[in-house]
Amino acid sequence: MDRIIGIDYGRKRTGVAVSDPLGIFASALDTVQSAKIIDYLKKYAEKENVVKFVVGYPVNMDNTPSEAARDVDAFLSLLKKNFPGVPVETEDERFTSVLAHRAMIDGGMKQKDRRDKASVDRISAAIILQSYMDRNSAGTVPDLAPTDIPDTLMSKSGRKGRRK
Repeated sequence: MDRIIGIDYGRKRTGVAVSDPLGIFASALDTVQSAKIIDYLKKYAEKENVVKFVVGYPVNMDNTPSEAARDVDAFLSLLKKNFPGVPVETEDERFTSVLAHRAMIDGGMKQKDRRDKASVDRISAAIILQSYMDRNSAGTVPDLAPTDIPDTLMSKSGRKGRRK
């Protein structure tokens, strides 16, 4: 099944996320030592059909590349070299660590577990991938006419009703 891989690359660790087969939902997959990420991705690509990589790209608030961009640029070159037939896209990764921490708090993760940087990396990768998929699927889902919606979901006004 087709999969899109989301990557939050860092000097020490790399967070990896994967899409569902329909490319709608992103799920955190793993955190890998950055030195071993290409081997990890090759093994994953043997089991699943990877159709695209989405790599978080570090930019400053003024949209200029951050210091970490140099490392990501080197990784992007390596990724393209090792997977020549797979498209590689970048996605703004600003605030993904903050959003990952918020998601862990909202999800009820204990404070001790939230200190695990590997968790932050893989959740950040999922946020990067989900952001990319949301932005690129806008307008691709056809609008449903009221006749396409089951009566059980319709209110008397012809709009979707609340589930009871």
